[in-house]
Amino acid sequence: MAGGARLAELPPLREVIARYGLSASKALGQNFLLDGQLLGRIARVPGLLDGATVYEVGPGPGGLTRALLAAGAHVVAVERDDRCLPALAELGAVSDGRLRVIAGDALAVDERAEAGDGAHIVANLPYNVGTALLVRWLTAPDWPPFWRSLTLMFQKEVAERIVARPGTPAYGRLAVLAQWRARPAMAFTVNRSAFVPPPKVMSAVVHIVPAEAPAGVRVRAIEALTAAAFGQRRKMLRQSLKGLPGGIEALGAVGIDGERRAETLEIAEFVALARALP
Repeated sequence: MAGGARLAELPPLREVIARYGLSASKALGQNFLLDGQLLGRIARVPGLLDGATVYEVGPGPGGLTRALLAAGAHVVAVERDDRCLPALAELGAVSDGRLRVIAGDALAVDERAEAGDGAHIVANLPYNVGTALLVRWLTAPDWPPFWRSLTLMFQKEVAERIVARPGTPAYGRLAVLAQWRARPAMAFTVNRSAFVPPPKVMSAVVHIVPAEAPAGVRVRAIEALTAAAFGQRRKMLRQSLKGLPGGIEALGAVGIDGERRAETLEIAEFVALARALP
């Protein structure tokens, strides 16, 4: 594979981190992942990446970026921490033009314009922006979205909320947003000890692929419905949906008992409610 030999000659990540005096920033939600085998395992989750474009957020010193490049991907990486840019430049120099680094805040980047349609998104997401980015990718008005798949590292608690089923403690707004027109699955969990410094909690990798969007459902309706329903999750639906225009009427229209609570509703029932909203 082009560039593979040159990538293999790079010094270990620990040496790179030491040479540039890098340390994970708590303010930026950083935890560096250095285990090459684990990084390679993450890069294999989306499937064959040879020749594919991957959009990566928060590469830090470039551990996952190395694994993605070794898999043959063309990587567009967004890094907010200027301290990491020299290490990424060193990686770019041996990538045969397959790495482009954007210095900036991922929340301000137009991913579709930078990575193009059909890109895979693969990232060990900074904890402080991970959920916000995921919701943005899940609530794109155009569907299928520009991304072909999402392979993302989260705190294990967040990952469980993404894949949760109705009636379980983790089931909530994030599960509905992730599952009404996409298919999320837990790929594997990652021990705290794999990171430098070790975070306080376990992490997990989630893989999400787009599915067919139900007809007649507006994204904004799903967003408004889930915000109202789970904003007061201990209340019955006839109470929590009072402030949502058309919410009580939608319950009657689709035959859902207003005494039920949001966490008991199946994804299909949220879809039916959203479809019935004005």
